[in-house]
Amino acid sequence: MDLTVLVNKFNVKGRLVALEPFGSGNINDTYLAIYRNTFTETQVILQRVNRKVFPQPEAIMANMHEVTRHCHEKLEADAASGRDDRVWQMPRIVKSKEAKDYVVDESGDVWRVITRIMSAHAFDVAQGPEHALECGSALGHFHYLISDLDPKCIIDPLPGFHVTAGYMRAYDETLATPRAKELLSSSMEARRMAKFVEERRGLAACLEKAEASGELVKRMFHGDPKVNNIMIDDVTGKGTAMIDLDTVSPGLVHVDFGDALRSICNPAGEEATNLSQVVFDEDLATAFCKGYMREAGSFMTDADRAYLYDSIRLLPFELGLRFFQDFLAGDVYFKTSTPGQNLNRARVQFRLCESVEARERSIRSMLDRL
Repeated sequence: MDLTVLVNKFNVKGRLVALEPFGSGNINDTYLAIYRNTFTETQVILQRVNRKVFPQPEAIMANMHEVTRHCHEKLEADAASGRDDRVWQMPRIVKSKEAKDYVVDESGDVWRVITRIMSAHAFDVAQGPEHALECGSALGHFHYLISDLDPKCIIDPLPGFHVTAGYMRAYDETLATPRAKELLSSSMEARRMAKFVEERRGLAACLEKAEASGELVKRMFHGDPKVNNIMIDDVTGKGTAMIDLDTVSPGLVHVDFGDALRSICNPAGEEATNLSQVVFDEDLATAFCKGYMREAGSFMTDADRAYLYDSIRLLPFELGLRFFQDFLAGDVYFKTSTPGQNLNRARVQFRLCESVEARERSIRSMLDRL
């Protein structure tokens, strides 16, 4: 379908003057559409929901409808009460001219249009403690917004996503294959990685056990709280929105908390080749946690707080386990450009996990002070 024809099936006022590829995401096809009339300009995002990643795109749209409806109602109430120190934003679904949340093209693909967060942008890496604090504030505020959204009204978009015990089971199945046995016998580094996993096998289910025992309560989490999904206001420098809502799921907020710190507090990045540069940055962590607790502290229980350190340790272990399992399986999930890339990615995450473990006392002390 001609994209110009497609985007004009949505209810956007004005004349379409530009339609071009937008952003660096690698899941959904994304375009920026600009409309103008005599007095105003409107910018919206046109996206095709990727069926290969999300087999039920209609369910993704039903989820987005519920999440944005709930959050917009709460945002409007908070703005009227003067609760917040800034204007928080959230993308809004633009209805089609048939009053639907999406359009299906002749190939059966689902397309949507959402509003663009204006006068704000995201960064690919943490810019320093002030930026980390605002990232924490944005994630904490998003968790506050969805903290009272009933998980039963959301269809799990990716069952098993961030269930570490499930990744451990997949790892064990891979270990039993001839390919994995051959790689382990021929690589001392792979054997070292396998030993690292075995020494921390009990870590994998720590959050799931806490949930099963009733200590932790399933709420909702974002699912992909990386730094480039956090919008920073161009004028004020404050966090203003979380974007990319397709992975919002029922689960534990600890998953987002640990995953955000995993990405923000490793300035060396996931592809580092010099492991001596892979260090958990406590200054960035402290700033992030201050911002997060300022916004999320109102709904967090003592038990929630008790497991925050565990989540910081768990998430780099989980991603490292996934990279290592994929290396042993033949690089079938994560894209690679060089041989052994997934093994090196695993080394980076496991080193980050070790760095967290080495700082356990000071990290716990910092969390206790918040």
